[in-house]
Amino acid sequence: MSNKDRASHRLERMRAKTLNSHTDRASNSSAIKNDVWVDCGWGRLIFAHTYKDESKLIEDLLSESDGQRDIAMYVQDPHVVVSKSPHKLFLDPSYTYRLWFDRYTPSRHKASGFSIRLLNSEDDAEALQTLYMRHDMLTPTKSFVKESLSSRIVQHFIAFDNDTNAVIGGALGVDHKRAFDDLEHGSSLWTLATDPQAKHPGIGEAIVRQMVEFYQVRGRAYLDLSVMHNNQSAIALYEKLGFVKVPAFAIKLKNQVNQDLYVGEQLDNRLNIYARVIVNEARRRGIDVKVLMPENGYFALTFGGRSVVCRESLSDLTSAIAMSRCDDKAITHQILANAGISVPRQMTYATNEQAEEFLASVGSVVVKPKKGEQGNGVSVEVKDYSSLKSAIDEAKVFDDHVLLEEFVQGVELRVVVIDYKVVAASLRQRPSIIGNGKDSISSLIKKASRRRSAATSGESTIPLDSETLRCIKNQGHTPDDVMAKGDELEVRKTANLHTGGTMRDVTQILHSELRKAAIDAAKALQIPVTGIDMIVAAPDQSPYVIIEANERPGLANHEPQPTVERFLDFLFPNSIDTA
Repeated sequence: MSNKDRASHRLERMRAKTLNSHTDRASNSSAIKNDVWVDCGWGRLIFAHTYKDESKLIEDLLSESDGQRDIAMYVQDPHVVVSKSPHKLFLDPSYTYRLWFDRYTPSRHKASGFSIRLLNSEDDAEALQTLYMRHDMLTPTKSFVKESLSSRIVQHFIAFDNDTNAVIGGALGVDHKRAFDDLEHGSSLWTLATDPQAKHPGIGEAIVRQMVEFYQVRGRAYLDLSVMHNNQSAIALYEKLGFVKVPAFAIKLKNQVNQDLYVGEQLDNRLNIYARVIVNEARRRGIDVKVLMPENGYFALTFGGRSVVCRESLSDLTSAIAMSRCDDKAITHQILANAGISVPRQMTYATNEQAEEFLASVGSVVVKPKKGEQGNGVSVEVKDYSSLKSAIDEAKVFDDHVLLEEFVQGVELRVVVIDYKVVAASLRQRPSIIGNGKDSISSLIKKASRRRSAATSGESTIPLDSETLRCIKNQGHTPDDVMAKGDELEVRKTANLHTGGTMRDVTQILHSELRKAAIDAAKALQIPVTGIDMIVAAPDQSPYVIIEANERPGLANHEPQPTVERFLDFLFPNSIDTA
């Protein structure tokens, strides 16, 4: 064995000894504080190895505040602790990963399009809170975040878009040395989250690296983190950065927040995200759920003697007439026009000659199947006869009847109306890629598609189909072109989530005329739950045209607006929590 190997072997033995010496360190009261916990806003991070008495550790865990999630980390004998209160405590099914800073290799590539810094304002705090809400995570209050700005123990790291200043990622770091005079000089990372709608790759990795380098400069020796055992994408990222699994364990309190961790998944995992968010909220309220046809999103909800069958957000309370009106885009258009609601000019395709005349009269058209959803067969901003014919053929794949509609410049807005009230409004943004000077356009699309799929449980991808290829060609590119670093390219003209589009909440700034138009459209169609699609100049301006009404709007991806809650309020008013 070489001297280098012997030194490495000794170092590993020292690390193993240090990792398993929590009890010895805790008993050394002159070197370490006792019974230490740190308030993280979402709950307390309890350093279990600083407790001399297991009874005191259990007492502190059982004193958890309502709506919080305390974590007892580095529990020396977790099986023994849980056995002393098995009905109230459970062993967290997560792995602990550690990165030793002497093994860390900095990235040679600088993040492009976004930056990382410490949170430093109330606006930052509010944006971070909204980001955590999108992930259904417990959120620290703005006042807590504000008070922690001067803390030497906890640090909030945020990623922000360089162009818009929007917060697109965040995480909490805890300095163990500052918290309890840690002899190991450790630190840890918690609540890492990134905006699923962000177009920039590598946000999570950049935040982790920034935190590592921050604590490295402070003289810390390692960074720990806890990750769910089935979070394969996160585990792959951490292992790529050099993190290794270590035998450190956490205990949590059995409560409503943690229920899925100790009860296990009870639902059919074939439910898509749009059905799953409704079913999860129903279970939280105590509404009985029976999954009927999981592949198609059918389930039955029962509460207080009333039972309603749903297919995602389509329920028994939407009539067959209302559903058929929305399913047929020509009928939707006619009903809205008759009600005095602004709609674009439209015609049903009959002959090529008529189609060419319509194109000549309006200048640019949208071609779409008369019946369909999720953007299938839709071609946007068609301006020449050759493209028009190809677009018509593409639409006919999904429906023999094809509509031509006047193309209107603007941005796409989805307004969710439930019980004839506006619940959420989101700008639907078209999928785009950003050049890096190395990868081809097709390669960047595939990478962006994988990110969108991971962020939406497989519901959103960017297809490399004829519409995508047409959009690339119309902007003077081919799929094999390599764009300069930082150049941005829209790869589709539709903003449907299923074909890679993203959403940005604009509910608070929605213009009163747009709000009224959405409600009027729902009433004209006599549909109580719908997604009204508009083309608008801006969400805070009044000009609009309504292009579609969706009878089964997706209620996911509208965070922080309570779309699912309002849907269940509509179905079961008696289930509303009035406390």
